[in-house]
Amino acid sequence: MNRIDRLTAILIQLQSKRVVKAQEIADRFGISLRTVYRDVRALEEGGVPLAGEAGVGYSIVEGYRLPPVMFTNDEASALLFGAKLIEKMTDQSVKKEFQSALYKIKSVLKLNEKDHLEQLNTHIEVFHRQSASKEQFPDNFLTAIQQAIVQKNVLWINYLSTYKEEVTQRDVEPMGLLYYGHNWHMIAFCQMRQGYRDFRVDRIKQLRNTQRKFKPKPGHSLETYIQSIAQTQQLQEMVVCFDKAVLRFVGEQKYAYGFVSEESHEASVQMRFLTAYPEGLGRWLLMFGKSVSIQSPDNLKETMKKLALELHQHYL
Repeated sequence: MNRIDRLTAILIQLQSKRVVKAQEIADRFGISLRTVYRDVRALEEGGVPLAGEAGVGYSIVEGYRLPPVMFTNDEASALLFGAKLIEKMTDQSVKKEFQSALYKIKSVLKLNEKDHLEQLNTHIEVFHRQSASKEQFPDNFLTAIQQAIVQKNVLWINYLSTYKEEVTQRDVEPMGLLYYGHNWHMIAFCQMRQGYRDFRVDRIKQLRNTQRKFKPKPGHSLETYIQSIAQTQQLQEMVVCFDKAVLRFVGEQKYAYGFVSEESHEASVQMRFLTAYPEGLGRWLLMFGKSVSIQSPDNLKETMKKLALELHQHYL
């Protein structure tokens, strides 16, 4: 990237948030801090009103804006990928706002970039399993949760638990949003249980912002929560052999069950899983019938026998 392009990109980055640290700029462009200081000085000499403080970062004086930015074809393509993912992997509240933002972005594209997106649009698709019925769950809360996280507001939720299938009402202090297992999860401090809990967003039947403020717990963050879960979960190693004839049906599903590694043999592939839920893994393995064999542990073998017996008795 030449210096002119880098200066423009730095100016855009400075407009992306209130304060940008010099190290953030250096990391993004792979340049030294000395080069960052020179570039910032060049922007100031060019008339950009910048405010800077040692150890804090740089900010642009409120009210200054760049004219509409032009995008390259690759940047426009990246926006299309984002749109496809958001369409399938978020809820109605986010989709609506993103579509509005996308129209604004498309309005500043050059004609050849607009044509590029139109031609590419029908050649990219994302398939995503919807885990909850739209009739039972509104699927419209991600935006409200984000606002409550930033504003530190207590949320009241009417929630259908995933495992017990019971509906409860809770006042929660949202800490963050986490995407895993094909679903969005709200990590929040539950005032009823007096502890942090994981709430699947697509299982929330009702949500209301109480407008009551909460004070974040010292030392708690989404990152520390994830680390604590990884440390406290009692993960068990499961070793399973799949006949090569059924590998095409295993696909990416293995990652949802704690897949770690695999070793290929003449007629089979041995896979290693780490999971805290052997029954969940067992129910998935059941679909492969006699094309799968359990190497270890014994409790997974017993789980498979139990599930197979239940299935046999069901069809007697």
